[in-house]
Amino acid sequence: MRVFVTGVGGQLGHDVMNELYKRGYEGIGSDVAESYSGVSDASAVTTAPYVSLDITNADMVARTITDLAPDVVIHCAAWTAVDMAEDDDKVEFVRAVNAGGTRNIAECCRQLNCKMIYISTDYVFDGQGTEPWQPDCKDYKPLNVYGQTKLEGELAVSSILDKYFIVRIAWVFGLNGKNFIKTMLNVGKTHNTVRVVNDQIGTPTYTYDLARLLVDMAETEKYGYYHATNEGGYISWYDFTKEIYRQAGYETAVLPVTTEEYGLSKAARPFNSRLDKSKLVENGFKPLPTWQDAVSRYLKEIDY
Repeated sequence: MRVFVTGVGGQLGHDVMNELYKRGYEGIGSDVAESYSGVSDASAVTTAPYVSLDITNADMVARTITDLAPDVVIHCAAWTAVDMAEDDDKVEFVRAVNAGGTRNIAECCRQLNCKMIYISTDYVFDGQGTEPWQPDCKDYKPLNVYGQTKLEGELAVSSILDKYFIVRIAWVFGLNGKNFIKTMLNVGKTHNTVRVVNDQIGTPTYTYDLARLLVDMAETEKYGYYHATNEGGYISWYDFTKEIYRQAGYETAVLPVTTEEYGLSKAARPFNSRLDKSKLVENGFKPLPTWQDAVSRYLKEIDY
């Protein structure tokens, strides 16, 4: 199986390339940089074939993917700076990447009759209520530009292709790039106390675990919408921070605050990011391990 992976300079793309290598599949990585720009470790992604690709350029996408003729495209590339996406001078560029770039890839996959896996987000929903969101729920009401443009990407994939997986994730952490765990560890080094919101509820997603699931999906034809985060129960960012510090051996005090008390960010965040993942098991996929276990394994992989 030949797999083309976008966004290998990010957290998820890096781990997907390594998972493909472990299983003996041919992985070809891409990102917008001229050369691979992610973490320099001893992993497969640093030695695998790499293609510089601007996904907003439809002709470049068509030429590149057609020449490579993959069996599957795993589309991890996206604009993910949620607050910056709200800037007036960024909105159309964010849309060009998240919606337009995704449409360009989907059109090419249709021409080649290859599978596409698109990574989406809990932010396509409005985050109201307390019931977990179902993967086939169509009650979309994104609260911010990032969520809206990722939804537009979803709609492009589902309207163009039949052979697709749309996988929504949340609260992502991995080896490559920035994430909440790295931020909180850095803050905990220099502060005796930290304030963390306790009224936004969801579940973290470790990209190492998610990569395994995505390659599992690529091996099947069980297409459709899925939710994929780690198991271990729904938590707040406050709960998450407490467990990070406990496992890291930090004595930093964590103070729970409401989103309102913490102060408004530029982009509105959903309060309810509970994602129902039961469809994974129903379709024969192995769930991700608990987020507590994922944090334990992750802390062994990073310097802090």
